Amino acid sequence: MANVLDLRRRIRSVKNTRQITKAMKMVSAAKLRRAQERAMRARPYARMLTSVLVSMVRRTDLYNEDTGEVLHPLLVEREEKNVLVIVIAGDKGFAGAFNSNIGKAAQRFIDERRKLGQTIDLEPVGKKAIALYKKKFPAANYEKTEQHYDNDLSTHYDTIRHRAQPIEVAVEHVGLLLRVDFDDVSELARSIIERYERAEIDSVYLIYNEFKSVISQRVVVEKLLPIRKLGSQEITAAEEMTEEQKEAAARAASSAGVSVQEPEDEEAEAEAKKFGTADVDYIFDQPPEQLFRDLLPRYVTTQIFHALLESAAAEHAARMTATDAATKNAGDLIDSLSLTMNRVRQAAITKEIIEIVSGAAAL
Repeated sequence: MANVLDLRRRIRSVKNTRQITKAMKMVSAAKLRRAQERAMRARPYARMLTSVLVSMVRRTDLYNEDTGEVLHPLLVEREEKNVLVIVIAGDKGFAGAFNSNIGKAAQRFIDERRKLGQTIDLEPVGKKAIALYKKKFPAANYEKTEQHYDNDLSTHYDTIRHRAQPIEVAVEHVGLLLRVDFDDVSELARSIIERYERAEIDSVYLIYNEFKSVISQRVVVEKLLPIRKLGSQEITAAEEMTEEQKEAAARAASSAGVSVQEPEDEEAEAEAKKFGTADVDYIFDQPPEQLFRDLLPRYVTTQIFHALLESAAAEHAARMTATDAATKNAGDLIDSLSLTMNRVRQAAITKEIIEIVSGAAAL
């Protein structure tokens, strides 16, 4: 059994750890508030953009009257042979099962698609997702070519993909979660849209943690492309929080002063919802083809941006809950070690008294 000195050292070590986890919890709570506010500020724009597109769909035809073709390539549905999966995890640890839950959901999706004979391209977002798939799957091999024309007066550059495995990591997005910037997300969306329009991929899926409030979040698999119905998520799989997880998150939020209620829609958002369904005959200056060409890529960008913001908020909430549980466990361990130390010290004192009494009796 450890002596009193060893137990005191261990108690001091656990107390230091408890101070660290308590500070991490408060930092995560502050970051969660900011992330939640940013996600809320981004919603009115997304709602109004969706409402404009819904209004256009109700008042225009999605097919060209002369050719019968769909007005935009993002609306075209093809047989799913090549699938792109964007896996959004976290950049840091100490978040409980946050990253592992996303990895499990992504693996289940990959296994299901491989059984159907589909090839899969992965685009991990976040250091944890990148580290996971860098070990499991090979990176895509690209060859850059150039062709000269008009006596070398002009040059055409092209990139050719050489697929070696059915599952490959196409692009790694490092640092995208450090500061979720709309311009960076636009670049990501632009590359995805170009690949979809060239029919290199037949569908695009997002796997991330959807965040509504601290006690209302779930890991979802959302179909991003092709666009089937504007304004509504096409969730193909979802994993809800357990009651035990909700209770732990509620305790952590209560002690950190974070609200567990889901924010209500503001008046501006309610007006945005009415815009798409209002019985008003709007007159559009541009033809439908041009409007869809300009708005649908922005709609896709907004969907990805929204997923990144919610995933960032969910990561902070998971870290706040995990560090709160660690702080509580450290307190319990300190109490247990203190009780053990008192027993050892009492046993040592009793032993010394017995030795003194026995020595005195021997005299």
